[in-house]
Amino acid sequence: MDGKILTIKKLCDLVAGQLCGSDEISLSGINSIDAACDQDLTFLSDEKYFSSLQTSNAGAVLVSTEYENVGMAQVVVGNVDEALITVLEYFQPKYTPESGIHSSAVVSDSATIAVSASIGANAVIGDDVIIGENTIISSGCHILSKSKVGANCKLDSNVVIYDNCTIGNYCVILANTTIGSMGFGYRAVNNMPKLIPHLGGVILEDFVEIGANCTIDRAKFGNTVIGMATKIDNLVQIAHNCVIGKCCMIAAFVGIAGSSVLGDGVIIGGQAGVGDHATIGDGAMLAGGAGVIGYVAPGAKVFGYPARDMKQAQRVLAHTNRLPQLAKTVKELKKKVEKLEAAKDNS
Repeated sequence: MDGKILTIKKLCDLVAGQLCGSDEISLSGINSIDAACDQDLTFLSDEKYFSSLQTSNAGAVLVSTEYENVGMAQVVVGNVDEALITVLEYFQPKYTPESGIHSSAVVSDSATIAVSASIGANAVIGDDVIIGENTIISSGCHILSKSKVGANCKLDSNVVIYDNCTIGNYCVILANTTIGSMGFGYRAVNNMPKLIPHLGGVILEDFVEIGANCTIDRAKFGNTVIGMATKIDNLVQIAHNCVIGKCCMIAAFVGIAGSSVLGDGVIIGGQAGVGDHATIGDGAMLAGGAGVIGYVAPGAKVFGYPARDMKQAQRVLAHTNRLPQLAKTVKELKKKVEKLEAAKDNS
């Protein structure tokens, strides 16, 4: 992991942990309980894996409480997951390009580029674009006219930002994602579908993170909005005029149709779909593959298609799985009834 070495003492300082065991250990990486070697740090965030920890070859482990019969150094922390993120960030390879504009980049004379920003090879920056301090625009990115990218952002290679879009501060957009593409809106004119121009934009608020190969369409009027600190996985489609709340989590292959509204803290599992003009309340959870066609109440947990209350959907699914046996039973009962009716008629 980038050749870094982390002593156990430095680890304790890094995560504000208490050491139980030898203080002469040096660590060069992080791994799972089963795969870790004596130079690896591992972690125990769920006690059901304690038996595996007892046979692990790891050099040290992050735990929330000290355990007996563990043959390695233990670093006790208040929150294992939080500490693990801190250590992963320590070992994560750092790539910080030099500020300035690459010689092969094409930058409009009317663009405003902060001195501390970095513009990569073959990037194209359009008219009246604004790029903030310490922002990294990687190779092959294309930012069209009158768009703005705030401070401390990172756009990976080949990201496209169409015109009149606003990217807030501390945003991350991974490779090949497109922000501000034309919405999918057509009307029949002379028996042919005719595209409706979409004149609005897209706003990404601060601390938004967008995965690779995503598309977020521009609004017909106004703006498509992604709320502060929302995190979006790879291969997600968000259609025109959607409003996504703050701190939402949206997994891969999700599709959200036009003019839908998500409240704050909504969680959507992979391959779920949200129909147009749907409303999903604050804190709602959509299980993977769920299909929403209308309204989901705040805090609700839904599953299935059409999406319904999680427990109800699970009961429906359980009954569905028993349908073949139920059909067989009904067929047998039908035969018995027919025999009883025949005997009654003969009497």
